[in-house]
Amino acid sequence: MAGTSITRRSFALAAVIAAGLGLVACGGTQSQSADSAAADTASAAETKTLVVFAAASLTESLTEAGDLFKAANDGVDISFNFDSSGTLKTQIQEGADCDVFISAGQKQMNQLDASATSGNDEGLDFINHDTRFDILENKVTLCVPDGNPKTVQGFDDMAKKLQAHDILLGMGNSDVPVGQYTQKILAYYNLDETELANAGCITYGTNVKEVTSQVTEAAVDCGIIYKTDATSANLTMVDEATEEMCGRVVYPAAATKNALQPELAASFLGFLKTKDAGDCFEKVGFTPLAEA
Repeated sequence: MAGTSITRRSFALAAVIAAGLGLVACGGTQSQSADSAAADTASAAETKTLVVFAAASLTESLTEAGDLFKAANDGVDISFNFDSSGTLKTQIQEGADCDVFISAGQKQMNQLDASATSGNDEGLDFINHDTRFDILENKVTLCVPDGNPKTVQGFDDMAKKLQAHDILLGMGNSDVPVGQYTQKILAYYNLDETELANAGCITYGTNVKEVTSQVTEAAVDCGIIYKTDATSANLTMVDEATEEMCGRVVYPAAATKNALQPELAASFLGFLKTKDAGDCFEKVGFTPLAEA
């Protein structure tokens, strides 16, 4: 009986020791978890996020350039907002956080730039004019779906077929730069946009990506989009607009006056002038204008 009592006391003592060790182990695990959480919080605090508003036509090339910039700058992230320049302009003037704005046309940038020589009709003052520069040039092209069902040969042929109400053209809205360039082309051919739209010969897209999709899906017989979007979507380009038809397609870039990351914005804009960034733009058909 005495041996049994000693054995029971030994088991009890062992249980107490095991429980104590378990508490120590749990405490260690909890401590490690706390340390890990603290490290994650510190890492998050060190990360700087640059907010970039850019024309939809820059989606592929600017995303690639942004990845290069992030790879060369530890602790930096980029939040892109791609849309029509008109929509982005409205979002900025309504107070959306934005560090860098890249427009597909001078008009939208001028509307936000109080120091612009013209076009600042609303008296808006959101652009840091000292950071502004022309970054890229694009081209306006006429594209057709696979097989070119209506055998549209070029802008001259498009104009004739629109006049005869024989085709459906896809174009951007009037507040979208690509739509504004298209309006100049229609005016060049003395075509009445309103009459053609009422006759069901024109359909619209809210940005260049929508018009690109219309052509890709053969929802239209032809569409007027940028060379870069046609290249990215592997569309057939049957013609390229001349400067006489719609002017030059130049993209301005600048930091905003309300930038939450002004130093990072300046660094990113500087990077966009480098050859590495220029290579990303040239892949899809842009012509860099500001390489350092």
